[in-house]
Amino acid sequence: MTAHSEKTVMHALTIRLQDEIFALEATSVREILDPVPITRVPNAPEFVGGLINVRGTVVPLADLRVVFGMERPPTDQDTRIVVVEFDLDGDLMVAGILADKVHEVTEIDAGSMETVPAVGMRWPPAFIRSIGKRDDGFIIIPDMQRIFRNEGGLDAAAA
Repeated sequence: MTAHSEKTVMHALTIRLQDEIFALEATSVREILDPVPITRVPNAPEFVGGLINVRGTVVPLADLRVVFGMERPPTDQDTRIVVVEFDLDGDLMVAGILADKVHEVTEIDAGSMETVPAVGMRWPPAFIRSIGKRDDGFIIIPDMQRIFRNEGGLDAAAA
């Protein structure tokens, strides 16, 4: 096994948001939680409108469905919170991501990942890193840094 062959696969946790499958890099996932009480933040953007307590640490709770223009049904028995950490402009960002359902950790072949077409997309292409193909469907790989920089209000150029 060569180092080159390991780079051709992305290990990802697949989650469902509405009827779409999204993939979060498995190395960024800290834990998966059942729904917990959410403290709403007045005047916060809808995308990160609440905070949760994760083992004594205050963590923003993000709803990617807001970013992708999806409906936001109430939580049910499948709803989970995926706690992720990633680099955001040199700082470690820890956030909870609401998921309608968590599926599995899987491998996505880098050869099956494609850039996002500029037209014909129902999601904002700027927030998608790539789209992977698996079986007969697609897996959307969001660009977490860009989403949090823009939707989280960290990008001064954001409207």
